[in-house]
Amino acid sequence: MSFTIGKLAKQAGVTIETIRYYQRRGLLEEPRKPAMGYRQYPQAAIARIRFIKRAQQTGFTLKEILELLALDSGHCKDVQELASEKLIQIDNQIKDLTHLKSVLSDLINSCESDESTDHCSLIDLLSHESNKIT
Repeated sequence: MSFTIGKLAKQAGVTIETIRYYQRRGLLEEPRKPAMGYRQYPQAAIARIRFIKRAQQTGFTLKEILELLALDSGHCKDVQELASEKLIQIDNQIKDLTHLKSVLSDLINSCESDESTDHCSLIDLLSHESNKIT
């Protein structure tokens, strides 16, 4: 069974532009266009697109997904290494976001404690170069 790009997009739950973007990035092969008619995508293209979307939901970038696709299931140790690196990256992002949340919360609390309507203490704090937000 084969699909035109529109039917492939519908089956995979993406847009036609997503498919074209994946093709430009080398994630999905673009079939040859016959002299008459439309390009036909194989059934396997649906599974590949769904793999890409699930990998993105797990936090992998398209560049990293390209690496995963190049490794396939025969290189489990290499895939595990990439996943471990991604986990470390996510842990670091969580730490950074937790810190930013704390800083923002402190700024909001500072703003709430200053009842002046002449100015906003949060804007004042952000405006002064001497106030380091760390």
